[in-house]
Amino acid sequence: MTQPEGRITLDINAPAPVFKLNDIFDREIDLSKYKGKKVLIAFFRHAGCPFCNTRVHNLQKHHKDLKSKGLEMIFFFESKKELLKSSNFHSSISPIPLIADPDKVYYDAYGVESSSLKSAKSHFTSFFQKIFEAKKKSLPVHWMAGNESIKTIPAEFLMDERGIIRKVHYAKGLRDRMSIDIIKEFATR
Repeated sequence: MTQPEGRITLDINAPAPVFKLNDIFDREIDLSKYKGKKVLIAFFRHAGCPFCNTRVHNLQKHHKDLKSKGLEMIFFFESKKELLKSSNFHSSISPIPLIADPDKVYYDAYGVESSSLKSAKSHFTSFFQKIFEAKKKSLPVHWMAGNESIKTIPAEFLMDERGIIRKVHYAKGLRDRMSIDIIKEFATR
């Protein structure tokens, strides 16, 4: 682990921080039981974030193909379970586990960044485009609720069959995500 800007970040070739949590569908998600499988662990912002909901929508389109290649996905949102469950879109994410982490315990464990500057830059340059894209796909877009933060910057991790992080992607902005091609390549090796 390294500590740029005063926060802990994960390095490649390090063990993934293990968690044993219930997802919003009340299924126990124990990362240690994913040994023998490759996993994409993705941390998103709040339930109404158009940047995150379009990314989730895109990943859902690849879910069946990636799963057939042996890659599982686990999604985290900083929203409360009740808010996620009340959304038809987020409820439709199953069978992909969706974990509510409003206290950001695992956001911190994985070194997910909080940056006013990166968030503001993304909102200024592409927020309305992303809202339009999300609305066109009938994805939820709404203001934050509770402890959700406008400063959260998404992050994605690829974990191998032994529970080791092999690819880390701390976003440089709200539109910056790991390439689908990189995820597919990881799933097939």
